[in-house]
Amino acid sequence: MADLSEGDLAPDFTLPLDDGTVFSLAAARGQPVVLYFYPEDDSGGCTDENREFSDRAEAFASLGARLVGISPDTIQSHVKFRSKYGLAVPLASDPDHLAIEPYGLWKLKKLYGREFMGLIRTSFIIGADGRVARIVRATRILGHAQKMLEALEAHVAAAPAK
Repeated sequence: MADLSEGDLAPDFTLPLDDGTVFSLAAARGQPVVLYFYPEDDSGGCTDENREFSDRAEAFASLGARLVGISPDTIQSHVKFRSKYGLAVPLASDPDHLAIEPYGLWKLKKLYGREFMGLIRTSFIIGADGRVARIVRATRILGHAQKMLEALEAHVAAAPAK
C-alpha cells in the first residue's frame, strides 16, 4: 500500500491486545488515538521506546487519547515483555500485518549491508474523526515518546471544540 499522508482516513483494523481484549480503531472513534509501531519486543531500542511511552501513559490519557503499541510479535511475547518491564501501555499483536501493511510500514530495510523486509518504526496520531492527524518517523528512539506527547498536545489544542 502507498504511504499514508496526514489528512487521510486512517485504515481501520482490529487486533488482539496482551491483556486478553481487542483493540479496534473504529471503536475508538470520537477520541484521539496514538499508535506507535515498533519492530520487536525485548530488543534494546524497542525496550527504551516502550518504557518512555509507559512513563508518559498518564499524560497521554489526560489529553483524552488512547495509546497503543503495535508490533508483529505474538501475544505471548507481548505478555512476557510487558510483565518484564512493568509497561503501562497495552500492546497489540500484528503477526499477519493487518495494520502494519495498510499503514505502509512493512518495507525493505538495510542493516550492515544486509537487506530484509521489516517494520519501519513510526507513530501516528489519529484524530477523533478517524483521520491521520500526524505521522512521525522515529529517527531517534530516545525522546520519541515525548515528541509524540507534544504533537498530541498541539493536536488537541487545535481541535475544534465539541
